[in-house]
Amino acid sequence: MRQRTSFQVSSKKRMLALATGILSFFSIILTSCQKKDSVVIIWTDRPEMASYVELFNTTHTETKAMAIYKESPISSLLPVKGEYTPDLLVGPWLKSSTSRRYFKPIDYLFEEKKLVASDYYKQLLDYGVLNEKQYLVPLSFNLPAIVFTKNNEELIEDEHIVTLETLRDAAATYNKRNRNNEYTFIGFAPSWDSNFMYMASRLNGASYQEKGNGFSWNGDAVSKTVSFFRDWTTEFNTSTADEQNFQFKYLYMSKYRQLASGKCAFAYMTSDQLFALTNEQASNLTFRWLVKDNSSVMVEDSIITMGIYKYATNPKGAEIFMEWLSSEETQQALIQRTENMHLDTVAFGIAGGFSALKNVNANIFPTHYRVLLGNLPTEQNLDLPNILPYRWPSLKENVILPFLLDSTDTARELETVESIDSRIEENNKVY
Repeated sequence: MRQRTSFQVSSKKRMLALATGILSFFSIILTSCQKKDSVVIIWTDRPEMASYVELFNTTHTETKAMAIYKESPISSLLPVKGEYTPDLLVGPWLKSSTSRRYFKPIDYLFEEKKLVASDYYKQLLDYGVLNEKQYLVPLSFNLPAIVFTKNNEELIEDEHIVTLETLRDAAATYNKRNRNNEYTFIGFAPSWDSNFMYMASRLNGASYQEKGNGFSWNGDAVSKTVSFFRDWTTEFNTSTADEQNFQFKYLYMSKYRQLASGKCAFAYMTSDQLFALTNEQASNLTFRWLVKDNSSVMVEDSIITMGIYKYATNPKGAEIFMEWLSSEETQQALIQRTENMHLDTVAFGIAGGFSALKNVNANIFPTHYRVLLGNLPTEQNLDLPNILPYRWPSLKENVILPFLLDSTDTARELETVESIDSRIEENNKVY
């Protein structure tokens, strides 16, 4: 893993606002000598886009771009009076049952060979299809991983993947108690990470999906996940209270420090979290992709896509920027540029994740992240999320995660746990 600096989300947003403000200033000066319709207005929540726009502007004379920060690009439509109308949107949660009304179909870009379908992971490209038309182009994605120190590699036999069952059994072998029957070491505990529980529910087939103004889910799969974790805790870690007391006593620091302490054996991270660690932080770490049935790897929900706004004033410029950003040559230059400049506003890779272009991941990423050499899931192994509502982060944070934590608490009877439906109703009162 190469040198990186970890930043809080709020810090990223401040840096992006500053960067895009500077870019906007120079873009306005620049556009005073250009036709208005030669500037591409990009709405995005990605900090990296400021640097991407800067490189685009230095390599293009006829078309220039300007990035404008939007915390949620899709929910910011339609633009308010006096605001720059976007030509291109770049970010997560752009796909929904109603979002196609905001975007223009772009099948013609593939028909004209400006974009090549075979360059992309098929599932990711299909993710941008609505009503049999291509509305969105994928840019990047992330994957779930189980991280541990190299000292504990013998706990996981497979060199690339780990299942929930294998993780459970390996973690149990790490547990130790003192004379007072108190845990001094716990390999891993479900209650330590609700996001891990959520990913496990997806692995078990929870199939969260947009439905009307809310979402649907597979209740049996969620119940299966809850039972699995309750049994794990009861059989190997005694109780949820014991797990959380141990976490409070020993695991109050960041995850890589938890692993370095040796008090636990495993931690759950997504690839953007893992590869944002510095060389020093990650020097003794290794990982396995968290999978189902020794094959399927669940792609994280927040897939970054690009779409041309239906009412764009410069759709041609948006096409040019999208084509430029979707090329292997450009992405190689962007990764190298990030490394050379030690940019503080970016995470790893392309737009904070793996590239949607197969060759970029296969040929370019391993030269910058050596641990990925021969250690990337194949196209056939990727399992994508369903269509989710644009406010899914809020629904997940306020409904799904609390439900999973409450229902897996071994001190509680399942009948006393507030249902998902009830939590949705309460959450909707806020919006």
